[in-house]
Amino acid sequence: MKKQVLLLLAISGMFFSAYSQNAKVKGIISDTISKTNLQNAVISLLRAKDSILQKYTRADGQGNFEMTDLTKGKYILLITYPNYADYTDTFSLAENSSINTGMIRMITKAHLLQEVIVKQSISAIRLKGDTTEYKADSFHVQADASVEDLLKKLPGIQVDKNGQITAQGEKVQKVLVDGEEFFGDDPTLVTQNIRADMVDKVQVFDKKSDQATFTGIDDGQKTKTINLKLKNDKKNGYFGKINAGAATGGYHDNLAMFNSFRNKLKFAAYGIVSNTGKTGLNWQDQNSMGSSDVSTQITDDGDMYYVINNDDITGWDGKYNNQGKPLVQTGGLHFNNKWNDDKQSINANYKVLQFGVDGESNTSTEYILPDTLYYNNQTKNFNNKVLRNKINGTYEFELDSTSSLKVVTDGTLEHKSTINNYSTEALSKNSKIINNGNRNITAEGDNNSLNTDILWRKKLHKKGRTISIDFKENYSLRTSAGKLFAQNIFYTDGNTTPLMQTTDQYKTSNNKLLAFDSKFTYTEPLSAASSLVANYEIIVNNSLSNRSSFNKDANGYYTILDSTYSNNYTFNYLTHKTGLAYSFINKNVRFNVGNNLGFTNFTQQDNNTTVQTNRNFINWFPQSSFTYLFTSQKRISFSYNGNTSQPSLQQIQPVKTNDDPLNITIGNAALKPSFSNNLQLYFSNIKQLENKYFSVGANYSFTENAFSTSDNVDSSGRRVSQTINVNGNYSLSGNFDYYFKVKKPDLRFGINSNVNKYRNTNIVNGLNNITNSDEYTLGLYIGQAKEKKLDNSLRASATYTTSTSSVQQNISTHYWTYDIRPDLDFYFPKKWHLHTDCDFIFRQKTSVFDNNNNVIFWNLWFDKKVLKSNALMVRVSANDILNQNKGFNRTVNSNFISQNTYTTIQRYFMLSVIWNFNKNNPKKDEDWRY
Repeated sequence: MKKQVLLLLAISGMFFSAYSQNAKVKGIISDTISKTNLQNAVISLLRAKDSILQKYTRADGQGNFEMTDLTKGKYILLITYPNYADYTDTFSLAENSSINTGMIRMITKAHLLQEVIVKQSISAIRLKGDTTEYKADSFHVQADASVEDLLKKLPGIQVDKNGQITAQGEKVQKVLVDGEEFFGDDPTLVTQNIRADMVDKVQVFDKKSDQATFTGIDDGQKTKTINLKLKNDKKNGYFGKINAGAATGGYHDNLAMFNSFRNKLKFAAYGIVSNTGKTGLNWQDQNSMGSSDVSTQITDDGDMYYVINNDDITGWDGKYNNQGKPLVQTGGLHFNNKWNDDKQSINANYKVLQFGVDGESNTSTEYILPDTLYYNNQTKNFNNKVLRNKINGTYEFELDSTSSLKVVTDGTLEHKSTINNYSTEALSKNSKIINNGNRNITAEGDNNSLNTDILWRKKLHKKGRTISIDFKENYSLRTSAGKLFAQNIFYTDGNTTPLMQTTDQYKTSNNKLLAFDSKFTYTEPLSAASSLVANYEIIVNNSLSNRSSFNKDANGYYTILDSTYSNNYTFNYLTHKTGLAYSFINKNVRFNVGNNLGFTNFTQQDNNTTVQTNRNFINWFPQSSFTYLFTSQKRISFSYNGNTSQPSLQQIQPVKTNDDPLNITIGNAALKPSFSNNLQLYFSNIKQLENKYFSVGANYSFTENAFSTSDNVDSSGRRVSQTINVNGNYSLSGNFDYYFKVKKPDLRFGINSNVNKYRNTNIVNGLNNITNSDEYTLGLYIGQAKEKKLDNSLRASATYTTSTSSVQQNISTHYWTYDIRPDLDFYFPKKWHLHTDCDFIFRQKTSVFDNNNNVIFWNLWFDKKVLKSNALMVRVSANDILNQNKGFNRTVNSNFISQNTYTTIQRYFMLSVIWNFNKNNPKKDEDWRY
């Protein structure tokens, strides 16, 4: 009986042992240079702990190999082939797991003399579908460097002095951590406060909408995004930073940030009290708060940016643009978690900001009119404050294996107060004074918003057949009230007595928006590679604007309504959209094409007169994209999308606005929707073994019924503006990036170029004016790093800007701007570190502005790590040593060129104590495989 039991146990052990031996590993072996597969290569599998041979096989005629019936454990893979360097790699197998090593490229001994046994080359850059992926450890940064320092070293990515990121010629709008938002949409909180050594990979891609991601059909909605994939051993533990700094001139910079990561659970908190400009403000915060008019302007560095024209009386968007002396007190909380076998997840963020800025700015502007020129000089003193609370969250729930629910919501409460004092003068072409005056505006306002997006997705029985329903809600309420006092004197020829005009009014503004958007989408597979997508969408948008202006009565109270500058207006529109799209995807080709047809009804009503206008429009929304992959690291892509934009309530409301009596705006109830056509071409090629990266891109956009302005300027220098529809506007841009590395003397080189061309049409004093503006930029990067010794780089660029206006063809604006930025770090014994950086900016004078405005902005700091763990650092820093940091901006826009100088932060000397703390529970990083 005893023998029978032992026999049964032995058989059972053999059974369970055999049952557990079902893991496997496979791959393909090829030659690095010729790209041909290698047959009969010898593949050996060794146990890692003692190097005992476990399996042995040879590659077949196509270079394929496979080893099966493996037990779980850690292994060494050894591949040998005559005249080739041996290849080794280590990996771990779990029960029932399968590893595909992909293509393993062997290197001949002639090309690799330094080592006999080599590990698979870790490529610094590679393409994965539409994503450009950088291996973080392949780009040297120092131990305490931030993600921002790392991004500055990546080919195709630029980071400006304000922390704004450009990738592949486009502004980066989101920075994610492990694919999820971190503190909402504030990229600088991630890039400046997470350490570079925590990052495994940096991924750059165009983030598609949730709907497009689910269906695989491009809907034209893309956001340039960077995703930071953390190393596995950095996902468990906590880390953070405390920075306390005091400086001359009353400056201080204090920051505390704490992060706790436990696999899927992430918690973070931060607080900032600073008056050095580290505010954490960004474009996304402003762009998400209700509706505002947006115009485009071109700066002297060859860039195009957006200007928010607020519809409230405060006239301030709550944003810091390096103008004035700021004081910020801000903090936030972040929470992210997954549970229920990852079927449920939540991502929540809360931020509070109390921010004030005061200062002075001086603006000189040349206006080009059909028959003359005139010049305007303005001095502005400002004191602005804002208190903002913002919360946003995302909840996802996998209802079952075929359906999911996603809810995204965000809300903002904001209160602003502003005091602005202006002094202006206008001069004729021969420098004779036309008018001068003073204007004071004091106002307070509240901006509140609530937005919700609910998306339900369902996979049906047939593979590729899906349905989804997306519901969106947007609500915003803007209220403001304040006083306007303006006194202007006008000097006219033939009149010896100047004319004085005084405006003394109390103003209120109430703007409300409520919009709903519901969309139903159905996908039907036609084959394994192709499918059709049909959708129907209904959009309801209701907006109300009530602006009132009151003059003083005999007792000095503001009780008399000024009907000229008051209005109560409702603008509603209803849109029905339906569309069809086709998609084809295989190994090398990705193609889709489609079109949506929209039927829109406008209802406009003046609530004071009950006059109502109804208009109907038919809109088209075509889109297509094509991508061809020559290899896994070489591709070309083309996309086109057409988009219809509706006029805003502020553009369409038929009321005069005299917040600036010298610049009156009038709404245009006859505005039509605009239709823009956008084309994009992009090519990239990565040569991994040669450490070369090349990309080139081009964008072309032209607009029918584009929103522009009609300006009428009288002989006294008063301007009346109205939004109108025009044709002929276009923009053309191109960018080029080439990066390569020289082994001796170990230098990294980068060359980039950008070309921007704009054609804008407006009307000046009844005549069509066509403005052509061009910018041409050539940039160079050189970098060298040696661990624990030095980390130096040089960036230089030259930009040529030119602009001509058809109303005065004999007048043109053209100038050069040069920017040279050396950045040097030296590491000395005893844990000493020296950093210095300079920004040499040379701006050429123009026919209007006769000074060059050249500056040298030089920073320097010494620091020393004082603990054994290197966690504590003492730093002495000097900001703007030469005291030359001049607030300066030069802008070209339609028929004027403007130059602005302003108060900004200049020289100070600071003593800081910085504590970087962390504790991790190490886990093995995932393998870097194809």
